[in-house]
Amino acid sequence: MVSAGGAAATITVRFRTAPTADVSAVALADVDPQALVVACPWREFRWRAGQKHYSGTYWSATEGRHVIYESRLELARLLFADFDASVHRICSQPFLLEGLRGGIERKHVPDFLLITDEGPKVVDVKPAHRLTKPDVASTFAWTRSALERRGWLYEVWSEPDQIQLQNLRFLAGFRRQTLFDTTLLAALRRINPNGASIAEVIASLSDWPVALIRSALFHLLWSQEFTVDITRQLSSSSALTRRLTT
Repeated sequence: MVSAGGAAATITVRFRTAPTADVSAVALADVDPQALVVACPWREFRWRAGQKHYSGTYWSATEGRHVIYESRLELARLLFADFDASVHRICSQPFLLEGLRGGIERKHVPDFLLITDEGPKVVDVKPAHRLTKPDVASTFAWTRSALERRGWLYEVWSEPDQIQLQNLRFLAGFRRQTLFDTTLLAALRRINPNGASIAEVIASLSDWPVALIRSALFHLLWSQEFTVDITRQLSSSSALTRRLTT
């Protein structure tokens, strides 16, 4: 990991543990990501008729609670984070990053903080056509420099592949584990698909209604106990494999 000293020590992270709580201010070099991931969103989210952006709440299986987003593109990034088995925590607008660069005060509120197998990852979501705007490029470059000096990961995320997004939107409808019969899930887990299609796996369990088998199987695809190539359109002929665990 890169040393947390140097420039990271001159940059401050401000966050709140609750909407009415006092603001905590900690040097980036010293801040605990586990404290940030439970912070409340820095900005107050508002919904009003006619607003240009699309805000809302998404129930995250990773978090077991609702996570707030401010655009459809942010919602798409949430889906990918929620599906990603290497992501263990998700927090939206976790903090305000502020510091000086070239004698000019800089401030920025990132869109998401993810706690991943590789370490903390800060994510900014922006449409691709806006990335070349000087103010956007400058803010993201400053943010990247600060966070990578801290030893954290930083990602600027734009429009995803549409087939992958369509597949995840579909599978996300089956993300709530409590909605599925545990006996049926156990029966599916005993199957080694070995490249069998979705239709073949469903047909192999004749003691259950097809609709229940299908929905439970889609839940296991969401949780990635079974895997499928999400870069291709999901269909009854999609081949399944069992995820390898270490």
